[in-house]
Amino acid sequence: MLESCQNAQERWGGVNLLIDRWLQERHDLVSAFQTLQSNAQPAAANAEAIQRFCEILVDYVSAGHFEVYEQLNGEAKAFGDQRGLELAKQIYPRIEAITEAALAFNDRCDNGDCRDTTGISTELKRLGQLLHERFELEDCLIEVLHNAHRQSASTAV
Repeated sequence: MLESCQNAQERWGGVNLLIDRWLQERHDLVSAFQTLQSNAQPAAANAEAIQRFCEILVDYVSAGHFEVYEQLNGEAKAFGDQRGLELAKQIYPRIEAITEAALAFNDRCDNGDCRDTTGISTELKRLGQLLHERFELEDCLIEVLHNAHRQSASTAV
């Protein structure tokens, strides 16, 4: 998962400060996730790492929905990109479902339900799979909605 995160930064880094900042948050999220997965301590002793992961998780999914996706969608509209808008319309519902699962995980941890060692490792594994899927969907959106418009803008100049 960390490798695909680094690949995304290499492909899109420097293109846009908002996307750069978001991809850095993705990297931080993946690092925090890997720390949790590799930590063999009981969940109660791991509470600080879980809290840190949840903070990054909520920041990341929020930035996606309230900043990055809006910008990408706005670019597609500005360039009259019907293909891109249609793709976004197809992808967003799945990203939203993954966001709901991530926020539900955060809520359970906020309620203290992440202290069960067996349950947390199973939930983390499932969440990791969902985040990996989300990253792939987001990369697709960036590729189609941002890079295509950047190329259009540079040929128009």
